[in-house]
Amino acid sequence: MNNYELGDIELLSGETLLSAKLAYKTYGALNSDKNNVILLPTFYTGTHKRNEGFFGANRAINPEKHFIISINLFGNGLSTSPSNADKKQRGSKFPTITLWDNIKCQHELLIKNFNIKKIALVAGWSMAGCQSYQWAAQYPDMVEAILPFCASAKTSEHNFVFLEGVKAALCADPTWNNGNYSSPPIEGLKAFGRVYAGWAFSQSFFREKKYKELGFKNVEELLIDWENDHVNNWDANNLLTKLLTWQQNDISTGPIYNNNFTEALNRIKAKAILMPCSHDLYFPPEDNEFEIKHMQNAELRKFDSIWGHCVANPGNDKNFEVALDNAINDLLK
Repeated sequence: MNNYELGDIELLSGETLLSAKLAYKTYGALNSDKNNVILLPTFYTGTHKRNEGFFGANRAINPEKHFIISINLFGNGLSTSPSNADKKQRGSKFPTITLWDNIKCQHELLIKNFNIKKIALVAGWSMAGCQSYQWAAQYPDMVEAILPFCASAKTSEHNFVFLEGVKAALCADPTWNNGNYSSPPIEGLKAFGRVYAGWAFSQSFFREKKYKELGFKNVEELLIDWENDHVNNWDANNLLTKLLTWQQNDISTGPIYNNNFTEALNRIKAKAILMPCSHDLYFPPEDNEFEIKHMQNAELRKFDSIWGHCVANPGNDKNFEVALDNAINDLLK
């Protein structure tokens, strides 16, 4: 993993992020024409390490052919986050970060550090997919193709409310103390994980006891696993920083489109394949069906699965992996 030092960054909110850095990792080699670049942003509870499940020697994204850049989202604990920020902005004092800010800084990394002028593909799951839309809208002349899966170009009101629910569960822990905790709010993090688990899979997933395919004997074992993941791997302020970024996701935010969402969609030049899951509870296919009506060169490929949002989690559904690779190959032709 490498760190790219950005210095002090003026944010879309008007605030300044002090001594900012982007943590990233590359795989493969940049060719002489610099036209084999694939960008994989990270998803909500992911890092560059989790993105490794989306590529390989026998996959459509192949480090033997492509130069893969996996960039960590602000707030994920590796790039600048409440847990590692300048002391003046640590913890509850961390400023508001938008996807506009993330992509502006990722753009600087690619231009100044690698002298990359074209990206063959930006792809990603969930919040990483949201970044692929943002890239294509913010830098339409640089991005040749995008593949957002289980994602949307704008966070819907229902998605916003879902996020308010997990946030409320975490913040109800008295230890949370408005973000000024001296020790982790363990009960809040456990509650966050339990609430989240109910949304990550579909009703039919639980009805048909699909969790047994993940090695859980019953629902309680799955819930305990989600509790432990959030307690052991995530800082509460980091989770809430990224959650706010997610809630504010809208490719028309900022000085280019001035909140005209349909214009922002129409101005995307990149070839696009949108891959929602039929049973995703917070990125439903209907969001993508609206988007595609206003995009110049986009195709909708809905994947039917009761795994819901987590169908895309590497290793969960081999059929999704095949469909994803087919879509990537079609975009890279």
